[in-house]
Amino acid sequence: MAGLLARYEQLIASGELRADPDQRAAAERLDRLQRDLEAAQPAGGIFGKLFAREPERPEGVYMWGGVGRGKSMLMDLFHATLGIAEKRRAHFHAFMQEVHETMREVRQRREGDPIPRIAERLSDGVRCLAFDEMVVNNSADAMIMSRLFTQLIRERGVVIVTTSNRPPRDLYKDGLNREHFVPFIDLIEAELDVLPLNGPTDYRLDRIGGLATWHTPLGDEATAKVREAFFRLTDFAPEDAEHVPSEELPIGAKRSIHVPKSLKGVGVFSFRRLCGEARGAADYLAIARAFHTVIIVGIPRLGPENRNEAARFITLIDALYENRVKLFATAAAVPEELYPSGDGAFEFERTVSRLNEMQSDDYMALGHGEEG
Repeated sequence: MAGLLARYEQLIASGELRADPDQRAAAERLDRLQRDLEAAQPAGGIFGKLFAREPERPEGVYMWGGVGRGKSMLMDLFHATLGIAEKRRAHFHAFMQEVHETMREVRQRREGDPIPRIAERLSDGVRCLAFDEMVVNNSADAMIMSRLFTQLIRERGVVIVTTSNRPPRDLYKDGLNREHFVPFIDLIEAELDVLPLNGPTDYRLDRIGGLATWHTPLGDEATAKVREAFFRLTDFAPEDAEHVPSEELPIGAKRSIHVPKSLKGVGVFSFRRLCGEARGAADYLAIARAFHTVIIVGIPRLGPENRNEAARFITLIDALYENRVKLFATAAAVPEELYPSGDGAFEFERTVSRLNEMQSDDYMALGHGEEG
């Protein structure tokens, strides 16, 4: 089997990928990890197993960087070309769901401290555990990750390879009870090679090239267009649509907002959920920080009769715009005709301007949170 670096070079030579110095540096590091893992396998046969020394655990890798920089692509190559059988690839969200389910089982059986048992089960037959999109949005995950990953790495000898949009110190930033999460950050920095992959090119734009972002009128055709954008941005297969994960996004210490579909920094919401309920700037700022792309479905025509919903929509768009969040939407009308007349129409004019700018190539090329 050709290693990761050889496969990466083949993709560049064939024109499927563009040469990128940051990607190549990451590919070289992952290729080296592959060789270390493959070289550490014990010799075959009964005598090889009897007299082989315990292989030394190679240092894992934490790749972080902005959206569209090739992290998931490199992770796919790494896992596909890694020449050992004891490997597992998982999306981080699904992995943590499995952890919580296992924890409930262990507690129901009253088997004592669940963390060592969970680590034992997860590491059975696994030497390398690869995650995509490590992100921590709730205190339940934050509270157990330090102990669990200490067990996996230091006690069970599992090599961790993961990607994230954030550097380790920014994980679960401002989260509830973050002090319990800090040891996990220290563990990452001590046990994993933290590797930035944050070059200037956003390859995500190639995936959504040619797709409009504002779709009107409301109906099946508009819905199909934003579904296509979601699947292009997340690499999730359309036939698995019913399995797209949801999440509870924390808003401060005591509240959260339900995100019906949340994957790889893309969040899907209904207008009614975002603007038809009592929400404020803190809600919309949390969304703008958590997601690089937001899809809003069902935006109605607005006017004095739904002035409160319109005011919330203005605040929402301000937060998305100021954080350079990409917006895909299904709406009853084009921006200029959303709030055409009546009390409040003048205040809505700035939102119309921002909605139009957010559809431009220049805006779409900006990084999440980047100054214009």
